[in-house]
Amino acid sequence: MKYRSTRGQVKDYSFEEAVMAGLSPDGGLFIPQHIPQIPANWRQAWAKLSYQELAVEILSLYIDESEIPRADLKALVERSYATFREQDVTPLQKIRDGLYVLELFHGPTFAFKDVALQFVGNLFEYFLERRNRTDTSGKVHRLTVVGATSGDTGSAAIYGLRNKKNVSVFILHPHGRVSPIQEAQMTTVLDNNVHNLSVQGTFDDCQDMVKTLFGNKEFNDRHHLGAVNSINWARILAQTVYYFQAYFLFLRSLNIDPASPEADAIKINFSVPTGNFGDILAGYFAYRMGLPANKLVVATNENDILYRFFESNAYEKQTGADGNVKETLSPAMDILVSSNFERLLWYLAREFEQGDDATASDAAGRTVAGWMQQLKDQGSFRVSDQAVASARKIFDSANVTDEQTLSTIRQYYEPADAANQAKYVLDPHTSVGVTAADRLSEQHQLTAYPKGNHVMICLATAHPAKFSDAVETALKPVEGFNFQKDVLPKEFIGLLDKERKVVAVERADPQLIMDVIERELRTEGIQF
Repeated sequence: MKYRSTRGQVKDYSFEEAVMAGLSPDGGLFIPQHIPQIPANWRQAWAKLSYQELAVEILSLYIDESEIPRADLKALVERSYATFREQDVTPLQKIRDGLYVLELFHGPTFAFKDVALQFVGNLFEYFLERRNRTDTSGKVHRLTVVGATSGDTGSAAIYGLRNKKNVSVFILHPHGRVSPIQEAQMTTVLDNNVHNLSVQGTFDDCQDMVKTLFGNKEFNDRHHLGAVNSINWARILAQTVYYFQAYFLFLRSLNIDPASPEADAIKINFSVPTGNFGDILAGYFAYRMGLPANKLVVATNENDILYRFFESNAYEKQTGADGNVKETLSPAMDILVSSNFERLLWYLAREFEQGDDATASDAAGRTVAGWMQQLKDQGSFRVSDQAVASARKIFDSANVTDEQTLSTIRQYYEPADAANQAKYVLDPHTSVGVTAADRLSEQHQLTAYPKGNHVMICLATAHPAKFSDAVETALKPVEGFNFQKDVLPKEFIGLLDKERKVVAVERADPQLIMDVIERELRTEGIQF
C-alpha cells in the first residue's frame, strides 16, 4: 500500500514515510492510494475476535508486511492496548432500545484519542529504533513531535510519547481554553522529553502554528518534525477499528449471527461529536471498506462549519462576536476549520473527475488545492450540488447549542422512563452526539430496533469528569447528585494540586514558538 497527498503533488509514500512525515510537503494530508476492501468472509472470520485481534486484521490491510511484519504489528497492537482499563477496549453500553453509547474513554487519559495515540507513540518508537539499528553511518535518528490541542489530543499524545526513546514532544494549547482537568493531565507530566506550551490565542491559532512549522523546510529538516494531530494518517487508521468493534459488540449483545438475514436487516447509524473531522472520517473509511453503516451523523456544537457545509455547499469560516471561535461547553470541538475535512473533499472531488485512475486522482488533487487556497485567501469556498448530494448518501448532520447540551445531560441522568432507559452521565461532547442522534431519529421518523430496524450508536469521546463545569452545571439541580461520588474517577483525585511543567508563550508567532522549541530541546541536551 502506497500513500498520496490530497493536494496531488506527492505520491508513492510508504506507510512509514507517511506516518513519520505527518503532513505532506505540499501542505496536503496523506491518504491511501486505494481503500482496501475487507475479506468476503469478514463477518464469520472476525465475529469472535478480540479488539486487539480485530485491529491486526484491519491495520494489516493498509500496512504491507514488508514494512511491519505481522508478528511485529501484533506486538505493537498488544502493547498499545495493554494500557486500557476495559477488556473490550471500547465497550458498548445500551441506554435504551435502539440507542447505544460506544465508550472510547478507557485509555490512560480518559479520552478517545488514546485509542490512536497509544498506537502512534509505539509506531514512532518502532520506526526510530529500526532506523537507528540499521543505519551504519552513526547518525542518530530523532523525532520532534509538534501538536496542537483543544484539550484531549495533548494529554493523549503526551501519555503516548512520554519517555519514548529519541522522541521529544511539544504540545501547544490555547491558554485558558482547555478544561482544568485537561490542562492538569498535560502539565503534570514532568518527563524530560515532554514540553507544554500555553499559547495566548485560540486552538485555531495553535493549529495554524503547527502547520506553519511543518511548512518551514529549514526548521523541519533540522528537527525532523512529526505530527500527532489527526493530520497524521496513523491516527485515522487506528480509529477505524472501533467502528467494526461496535458492530460486532452490538450483534454479540443480542446473540445475532453476523451472517444472518436478521443482521442484514438492521440499519446501524453512528453519531459522532465532531470538531476536526478525524473521528467521523475513520467511520467513513470503515464504511468504504465494507462496514454496513447506514448513516454517519456529523454532530457539531455552535462552531458548526461542517453542519453549514452540508446545508449550503459552502465551507466557510464563521467567528463569534469577538472575531474568534465561539467558546462552548464542548471545547474540544471549538474550531473554525476542520483539518481532516480535506481528506473527504478529495474523495468527493475524485468521484466526479474524468479519465483513468491516475489522471482523475491528480485532477482531484488540483481541485482540493484550489479549494484550500480559496479558504486561505477568501475564508470560504463552494462545492457542487452533485458533490454534496453524494456526501449526504452516507452523512447527515445537526448542530447543538450549549443549552441543548445541558438539557440532554440532565435528561439521560434522570430519565423520564427509568424502566426502559438506563441512567447515564454524558460528557458535553457525547451529549452533542446524543442530542443530534435523537433529533435526527425523530426528524426522519426512524423506528428503533427491535420494533423497527434502526440502531443509533453514539461515540462517547471523553469521560464526563474531564468536563466538570458542564456536568456540574447540568446536574447540580438534581437531588442527590454528587460529582465526586457519581462521576470522578480515583485517578483524578488530587490531580489539580500536582506540580506543573509548562511554558507560557505570549502570542501565536511562528518565530517565537520555534525559538521556544529550540530552547527547550537544549534543556534535553540535544545538539542541532
